[in-house]
Amino acid sequence: MLRRCLIAAAFILIHLAVIAQQPADAPISVIIVATFHMSNPHRDLHNVTAGDVLQPAAQAQIASVTTALAKFQPTAVMAEWSADVVNTRYADFLKGTLPPSHNEVVQLAFRLAQAAHLTHVYGIDADGDFPYEAVQAFAKSHDQAALLEQINAHTETMVKAEQTSLDTNGIPATLRLLNDPANIREGNFFYSQMLHIGSGADQPGATLLASWQHRNDLICANLIQNSHPGDHVVVFYGAGHAFLLRQCITQTPGFRLVEANDFLPK
Repeated sequence: MLRRCLIAAAFILIHLAVIAQQPADAPISVIIVATFHMSNPHRDLHNVTAGDVLQPAAQAQIASVTTALAKFQPTAVMAEWSADVVNTRYADFLKGTLPPSHNEVVQLAFRLAQAAHLTHVYGIDADGDFPYEAVQAFAKSHDQAALLEQINAHTETMVKAEQTSLDTNGIPATLRLLNDPANIREGNFFYSQMLHIGSGADQPGATLLASWQHRNDLICANLIQNSHPGDHVVVFYGAGHAFLLRQCITQTPGFRLVEANDFLPK
């Protein structure tokens, strides 16, 4: 135990020394890893159903993912939980007292952070409204129900492809699918089409889009404010957020987007 503590302390000191040596204008490199929800909360409009990721085969696949991402040499790991929740649970995870969890934050973010000898994981989630009911009501009362159905059908087709990948090819292949830049752009279709839903002063589609943008701006603000020059940051987030988080990073001076698929196992 003492030897492991000394090794961990040495890694921390090396990490702090590297940060101290970074010039103030050193770029911050960021990987946004778009994920599916491994614990099956089914809180989204369209959902993938994961199997039991605690089973040995799934655990081996997850280990291959974190081992591959560790080659990026992350200095910070961030995830889709609030800061207070992450702080408590990661401390318990390191102590070995956290109960088994299917959640992707534990399975991916915590395991990568541990592999990188990081003592902290950043919870960067932010609350936000998602006023979809108003969109539905407007579409139904203004002869746009068929349009909204087409928009949702497009998303459902993508989700079915992701489900097929997960069932057939496993976790690493599905993460590669979710992190393909073309797939990420296609996945933003639902939001880009929201501006069609509305008329005159009544614009529920634009309101939903603005709310979604606002939440992702808050998330990205947390990401930016917890990053330092020269950092290698890995961010794990639900795939629906990937388009806007990637956009935020590419448009922020001093930050450099690195493709997740440059590291995820094939």
